[in-house]
Parts: sequence; structure tokens; C-alpha cells
Amino acid sequence: MRYILLVHHDEIAFAQRPEHERQDMLQESVQLANQLYASGQYVNAAPLHPTSQTSCVRVRDGKRLVTEGPFAETREQIGGFFLVEAKDVSEAIDIAAQIPGARIGTVEVRPVTEVAGLPVVSANGLEAS
Repeated sequence: MRYILLVHHDEIAFAQRPEHERQDMLQESVQLANQLYASGQYVNAAPLHPTSQTSCVRVRDGKRLVTEGPFAETREQIGGFFLVEAKDVSEAIDIAAQIPGARIGTVEVRPVTEVAGLPVVSANGLEAS
């Protein structure tokens, strides 16, 4: 089963951390992604740009409404994600605990609903059915 691991943290506090610490965390995430890839569990992962670069889109009565900035004012923001294959939620939680962002924020673990008809991309990036 696939799980999305959403990394939440306070982006202002994160930006105030020393550059070397932020780079170390990024490299830890890259190492984790490579370990997951080697074990066949990696699907995708990426850090996100700050919420100041967010656009929210809504369609109401056929009209597109675009607002700049995050959807909600919160103490923590989504800073990135891992999309992984795990045998169960316990294994997904074990992976989430290895994400460096878990030390400074929260990693939300959610199962991904498989929908028939959507393209499926395997860990090596090739389409699978």
C-alpha cells in the first residue's frame, strides 16, 4: 500500500536555523530516499517552497478564484513529502520516524487511495499497470 508522509514544520523557525543545519537535514532526507529506493519502497519525495509562494485555486459557480498565500493560517506548514510503499501503517510510521523533519515538527502518515484508471508509476519511474 502507498502512504504519503507529509512533513509539517514552522517554516519561519526552520528558515532561522543555521544554513549548515538545514543542509544537513536535506542530505539526511536524500540518504533516506536512497535507502527507500534500494529497498523498493520509494515512490517520490520533495521539499516544498515556502507558503509565501502558494496559490490556492477554487472554482465557484463556474468562476475560478485564485488567492495568493496558504489556504489556512497555521502554526505549522507542509514543508515536503515522501510517497512510499509500505506493507502496513506500522511500517509507514517507522519510515516517518526516520525523516529529519520529525525532529522539528510533525510527519503526518496517510494511506493513499488507489483509484482505478489513474496512471501508476513504479519506483523506477516506468509506468506499471
